[in-house]
Amino acid sequence: MTSEAPTQPFDIDAKELIDKHHWKTIQEMVKDWPAAEIARVLRRLNRAEQVLFFRALPRSRSTAVFAYLDRPNQEELLHALTEEETQDVMRELSPDDRTQLLQELPAEVTQRLFELLGEEDLDEVRMLLGYPEESVGRLMTPDYVAVRAAWTVAEGLAHIRDVGLDRETINRVYVIDETGHLIDDLELRKLIIADPQRRIESIMDRSFVSISAFADREEAVRLIKRYDLTALPVLDSEGVLVGIVTVDDVLDVAEKEATEDFHRVGSVEPITVRLQEASSWLLYRRRIGWLLILVFINIFSGAGIAYFEDTIMSVVALVFFLPLLIDSAGNAGSQAATLMVRALATGDVKMKDWVSLVGKELGVAILLGGTMAVAVSVLGWYRGGMDVAVVVAMTMVLVVVVGSLVGMSLPFLLNRFKLDPATASAPLVTSIADISGVLIYFSLATWYLGV
Repeated sequence: MTSEAPTQPFDIDAKELIDKHHWKTIQEMVKDWPAAEIARVLRRLNRAEQVLFFRALPRSRSTAVFAYLDRPNQEELLHALTEEETQDVMRELSPDDRTQLLQELPAEVTQRLFELLGEEDLDEVRMLLGYPEESVGRLMTPDYVAVRAAWTVAEGLAHIRDVGLDRETINRVYVIDETGHLIDDLELRKLIIADPQRRIESIMDRSFVSISAFADREEAVRLIKRYDLTALPVLDSEGVLVGIVTVDDVLDVAEKEATEDFHRVGSVEPITVRLQEASSWLLYRRRIGWLLILVFINIFSGAGIAYFEDTIMSVVALVFFLPLLIDSAGNAGSQAATLMVRALATGDVKMKDWVSLVGKELGVAILLGGTMAVAVSVLGWYRGGMDVAVVVAMTMVLVVVVGSLVGMSLPFLLNRFKLDPATASAPLVTSIADISGVLIYFSLATWYLGV
């Protein structure tokens, strides 16, 4: 018996409703939808329709929807909305979402938005933007719940009821001293089930995980993942609690970092907009740089082939195996590079592990090369006799070993010089393996065949 998949409940013909000016119908249909689903519908509309659809949304939903839009969509809406509408959106955005928006918009747009913010919001934005780019400080929100250790549990819960509605999350409650230094964090349920008359300090274990506001945001991703947290407290250089980073924020960071790594592995400069919205000129600029670099790198392969012209003329059958051998070296190198880039990104390996990993990779590469050599030697014997088979087999082992070691070591080298290991992309490793493969192959052939 088969069951039919349920239909998607979050769908409307927004274009038709807009054309017929059925604003009330739009409001009624989406009032209980998740903000992410409303944003999905809005993104499918053209620019003029997006503005009309956004204005038709209930005010209680519009800001939440705005936070789910991509940056180009947000910028277009801000240009189209009235000053009052923009002010409402900016005032209702959470501090971390507001900071992310302001740091990515053009300067003239940012200045206009600054003028629409109240004094308190403006101070908050300036504080968050004061932290370095890509730091946790730019990602955090100062909207958290903090209590004092000397309070009773009943006083702590009363405080949460008073301020919790305006906070990012109340799953974790932070305990601070008189100077604002973090001394513990507690699960909300621990407060709820405790005796209301007990002091909060009596249920503390003074064990918590925190991060510096100046740390790289990727470190926040690692900590939240490692300790399975929903929120991570952020401290200044003196240990004062200044904000929190929530799991939804680090998921966005993790997705962005993974996308950048994928782009770099393909020798593409990171593209920060959706592919459908990227212009042809932007895609050209992001791709041409590495392609030109790789063209010049591959010139060395051609020079190597030209240098061994006499060897090639003497044993023409050698040419047949050239693409096979250098592709094998590049493929092995790409595999090794991919494994190391990912391991470095997740923190599975450190710089100190390089020596031990070289030994392991060498053993694996010899096994891989040996297995591939057996297969290719049969073809070599068939095409050029036993001498060619021996040359091809030896070359296969050597090029796979060299390609694998290059692919494994290049991410470590880049990491050592504070560069992104993902730059050790498959095309770059392949090009280096091509050059070394040509030199190894024809050098071995010249020596072994005596030509």
